[in-house]
Amino acid sequence: MGKGTVNMICDVAEMTALFEKSSNLDDFLQSVVGVVAWHMKAAVCSILIYDEETRILTLRATQGLSPKAVGQVKLRLGEGLTGLALKELRPIREASGAKNPHFLHIKGIKEERYQAFLAVPIRRGLTRVGVLMVEDTQADYFDEKDEQALKAIAAQLATVIENANLLMTLHRHEKAVKPKVKLLPKMIKGRAASGGLATGRATFMFSGRDGMFQAPADVPENLTADDFDRALQMAEQQLKDLQREADEELADVAQLIFSAHLLILADEEFSGEIRRRIKTGTPPAEALAAVVNHYVEIFSASSNSRLQEKVHDLKDLGHRLLENLTGGEREHGDYSGQIIVADTLMPSDVLKLATEKAEGFIVQGGVTSHNAIICRSLQKPMVMVDPQQMELFSESCELLMDGDQGSIYIQPSKEVLKEYVEHRRSAEALEAALPINEQTCTADGVRVQLFANINLLSDLKVALTSRAEGVGLYRSEFPFIIRNAFPSEEEQYQVYIRIAEAMGDREVTFRTLDIGGDKILAYHSEVEEANPFLGLRAIRFSLMHKDIFADQLRALLRAGAGRNTRIMFPLIASLDDFLEARDVLYSCMRELDKRELPYNRDTKIGVMVELPSAVEMIEDLAHEVDFMSIGTNDLIQYMLAVDRTNEMVSKLYLSHHPAILRAIEKVASVARKHRKDVSICGDIAKDPKMIPFLLGVGLTKLSLPPRRIYEIQQAIGHISMEHAVYVARKMLGFSRISEVEAFLEEATQ
Repeated sequence: MGKGTVNMICDVAEMTALFEKSSNLDDFLQSVVGVVAWHMKAAVCSILIYDEETRILTLRATQGLSPKAVGQVKLRLGEGLTGLALKELRPIREASGAKNPHFLHIKGIKEERYQAFLAVPIRRGLTRVGVLMVEDTQADYFDEKDEQALKAIAAQLATVIENANLLMTLHRHEKAVKPKVKLLPKMIKGRAASGGLATGRATFMFSGRDGMFQAPADVPENLTADDFDRALQMAEQQLKDLQREADEELADVAQLIFSAHLLILADEEFSGEIRRRIKTGTPPAEALAAVVNHYVEIFSASSNSRLQEKVHDLKDLGHRLLENLTGGEREHGDYSGQIIVADTLMPSDVLKLATEKAEGFIVQGGVTSHNAIICRSLQKPMVMVDPQQMELFSESCELLMDGDQGSIYIQPSKEVLKEYVEHRRSAEALEAALPINEQTCTADGVRVQLFANINLLSDLKVALTSRAEGVGLYRSEFPFIIRNAFPSEEEQYQVYIRIAEAMGDREVTFRTLDIGGDKILAYHSEVEEANPFLGLRAIRFSLMHKDIFADQLRALLRAGAGRNTRIMFPLIASLDDFLEARDVLYSCMRELDKRELPYNRDTKIGVMVELPSAVEMIEDLAHEVDFMSIGTNDLIQYMLAVDRTNEMVSKLYLSHHPAILRAIEKVASVARKHRKDVSICGDIAKDPKMIPFLLGVGLTKLSLPPRRIYEIQQAIGHISMEHAVYVARKMLGFSRISEVEAFLEEATQ
């Protein structure tokens, strides 16, 4: 049929280019239907948008049907094949649509001559956004590859469409809030979340009305409407450049992350209102601040949580426009030389601000793993502080933050600055000169394998430089957490294949989606959980939403074709969990066979051992699995009933607790007995004082952050296996925490 390939249609750069060239949402959608129809050689392509309040689908763009139908064709949820696809959130493909009893004939739109029919829902998580539909005169024209292509495009469309729809609710007046005058102490002690040093001035990014956008007092007085128009044009180009750069460097998580910014810029209510205020005599900077605050008010007051999330986007855009307007020191209106001080940040906020060159992050609250992990991968320091400590900062005050120690210096002296700058230079020089060996061995020559934990594609370069022997844990949830909708099979495949290819013939272990607890999807919050750590997370979520699970498994299998890849299921509580998940995997293999797509038929299947029930069932699991990985972070949390993100009980979160030590030894012993590959990941694997114990119980395969490989390699090189076995036996013999701690303290002296 000569139709375009999935890769051609799903090219993110092409979608981004279409977005950039469009002046509004309808123009963008019309461009999309044209491109899709051309690639697929389809006679018709249409997009319908869903209104949650009225439960009505409206045709918003079409190529092939009558242009007069746009805005006039409306369907109820479940009405016709198109409405049914959205209601049931599944693709519908028919050789001849008119022969299906659900087909709805609509007069006057010139649809009667078409036979082949394919519709896929556009969804943001489990929220309905619209439908993407193609038709053709030739019966049975569309195949499974076309279906996969449309699903991938629909996933990309969801973000842009929702951002545009949110902007349509703006009809309130602005209020200005004067900043509080705050005293400046010299030093604040917070909690380390991501290491590194940063200096810069504080830039506030508070949510709600407490974080109103402020124009500085020293703005030049001779600014005009022409200056504002130049600032607007500069911002548009800067954001497009940033998006292209992000697409190249952070392709796994940065898809269209600046779409909300660009849509606000194109919104006439936004830029037009600023111009009107300037023409009536309001200084441009004040007009900008007033209109930004007008939007902040509306977004903050909305009951729509996703609208509330856009507050940071508004302030970020206001910041950029103000920098361009006033001709600030930063040529490109970014966050160079600035440290973000925020009460709360979404993972996507962290990614966007890091892309815009923010130096570091100071955030209110406990250490949430997703934001901390993103900052570590992007090498940006982050420190968490208490709410009352937030009152000690003031906008634009000079800061020095030490992400390793959790220390923040306000208005640091020249001596303190000099000391920290010299320390950073020395650390960078030392790191650049570190001689990492290709193989890791104990002092008496026993081989130990050091694998890398990978969170973002950007970690791959560090893993290769650190000579990791493979990927011991790829946390696949980050493309899910950062994006605004579930990534499609094709989008996931493009991420996973890059990891597999980068590692060559080295082993790569992919962990399936592990969300829940402190890793929440912004677009899947329909149900509030009293205790998310004990709720619908990890494999439980995947087994409840098997369509999403199957998309990921097929992508992982395909990425493994011709490679040494493994798939691992998280939070397995029983043998039943594993067998059910494995059955879904086998079903995906059969589907790929049917689609005649290559995949890794020899994929090893394993489990994360991170629940007390899994430790108790380890013998039974060992009979069925190909490999096991001990996930110590969750194992400690669940065995000791300690929420690792709760500062009030954090001192009880102990990797050296006797129960934890015995659980680790039990799993290692059973794996050895059944000759099953076993590894360990989590913070314990990067803790030098715990390495002798791990080696002593037979764990010689460790997975850790790639930047810690050198340190752990050096520690292992000074330990003999005989000594490690002695340490393990001693530690397993203790029944009191204090005994273990005394032994470890003596051993490290």
